[in-house]
This record gives sequence, structure tokens and C-alpha cells, in this order.
Amino acid sequence: MTISAAATIRKAHGSKNLTRIDVLRAPSLSQLPWLVHGFSTRTGGVSKVYGGKSLNLGFTEADSRSAVERNRQAFAGALVGDVEGRASRPSKRKSWPLVTGRQIHSDIIHCVAHAPKHPLAGDGLITLTPGILLAVLTADCLPVILVDTKRHAVGVFHAGWRGTIQRIVEKGVGEMRKNFGSRSSDLKAAIGPGIRGCCYQVGPEVKDRFESQFSYAAELFRETKDRDEIHERYPLLFLTARAPGHSELPKKIFLDLPEANRRQLLAVGVLARNILDFDLCTSCHLDRFFSHRAERGNTGRMMAAVGIRD
Repeated sequence: MTISAAATIRKAHGSKNLTRIDVLRAPSLSQLPWLVHGFSTRTGGVSKVYGGKSLNLGFTEADSRSAVERNRQAFAGALVGDVEGRASRPSKRKSWPLVTGRQIHSDIIHCVAHAPKHPLAGDGLITLTPGILLAVLTADCLPVILVDTKRHAVGVFHAGWRGTIQRIVEKGVGEMRKNFGSRSSDLKAAIGPGIRGCCYQVGPEVKDRFESQFSYAAELFRETKDRDEIHERYPLLFLTARAPGHSELPKKIFLDLPEANRRQLLAVGVLARNILDFDLCTSCHLDRFFSHRAERGNTGRMMAAVGIRD
């Protein structure tokens, strides 16, 4: 069973123009003194285009580049602050390059040894190099952080349904094995906030694709039918030539994306007790998170980031 935990929230204060920033940290990963990690929320920052001041970390069309850059600096400062979670003072803070990719809903994973000059196209980043922050952007898709507790290696992955079908987190474990000699039993994973099975409605073509790839696909989907009072009161209006004589109401299909990724981690040997799921739905909690679906595309981006201290 997935470990569900309420988010451990660390408060950090930036400049006087920034509202308070909340960083969500996995308790199991916070015990590692050499690790820097966290999931952002929409709380804090200087962006004004998504309702009040918010921590938009993506270069969206609606927001200004300067606001996003200030937000990113504040978030990075909160992440690499001292072990109590306080942001370091600017004069004392070491500059950690922030490495993000040009996300394309793929299974492409890059091994990063230094900050690249241009964004890397792909949806997974791994490193053994201290002093850099690897990050993915999300607004419903799942962010997944992987940490090798023995070899001090880390990875972060952007897992929407397309990336999940292509087994990006499963391949992420494989890339850490290949590049760093990681063992699955030494890995810890944190599945961050994302849209969940309560809200993630998909089409039958998505279900068909999962069923073609995974033997357990049926366990990842929930199907419902809306009650239709007109249909129930006047059934003769819906007579068809098909047995038993009445057309069926269309089904609604919901995908449990976190469970799909948890199953992939288990399949490659990550221990169940080492997989933590924050169990937070972005679509349900618009006061805390951005949701591309719930906000019909007019929304910001959150960030999941991980790094290694010197």
C-alpha cells in the first residue's frame, strides 16, 4: 500500500515584496542531511495574474518573465536554506543552478553533470553532481522524485499519462542503475501533488492504450455513469435497435495516475515502504495548487526540485 502522508510544510521568507512560500517535503527524505528537495505550491511569490500573489514558476504567456525569475530565485532560496527550512540570507547563499527541461511528455531522461546552456528536451533528469537543482514543472501531471540513499544520487520526473504509458519512472530507475550503480532497494521515491483518480477523467482511447501495456491496467481505472432523470422518466425516447432496447448512458472514465506510477516503481524493485505519496489532488485544492484542467489552461506552474549538498 502506498504510504500516504500529510505534507510536511517548511516556511520560508524571501524579500519584503514576497508573500510566504510553502515548500512541501517528504518526511522520509527530510531525514537525509545531504539532500535538498521540495515541491512548491501556488502560495507566495510575486505573480499577479493567477489570483493575488502567487508562486508561478513557469514561463507562461500570461505572466512576466521578471516575476517568474524572482519566484524561481525565492523558491530555490527556500529549498537550499538551512536544515530548519529557513531561507539563507542572500549574502551567505551559494548559487545553485536550476536545471529544467523542455518537457515534451516523453520518456527521455538526461544525466546531468553540469548546468546546460540550453534546456534539454525531455521529462526526466538525474545527477550525481552536488550543487545543482534538478526540477520539473507541473500543473496536474505528477512530479516524482527518486533518491539513492547509498550513492547520493537523485532524479526527478514529469509523469503525465503519456509519460506514464512510456514508463518514465520505471526507466528512471533503470537509468540510475546504469549511470550510478543504484540498487532498487536503496531508492526512495516521493510522488508529489497532481491530479488524482477522483478528478482525472480520460477518454476510452487512454484506457485502451494502458490495457495494451499493463496487465494490471483494469485496476487503474474507475468508471461511472451520470444519473439522467430524463432518461429514467421517459425511457421510450431512448429506444434503439440494440438489445436490450435502450441506449446506454456514456461512461465516465477516471485514471489513477499516482497508482500507475507506484506500480511501475514496485515492478522494478523499489520497496513499497520506500514509496511516499503525498495524496494531494491539484484539481481538488485550487487554494493550494495550480491545475491546468480545473482552471481550463489559464494557470501557473509548480515545481518539484531535488539536489545534493556538497
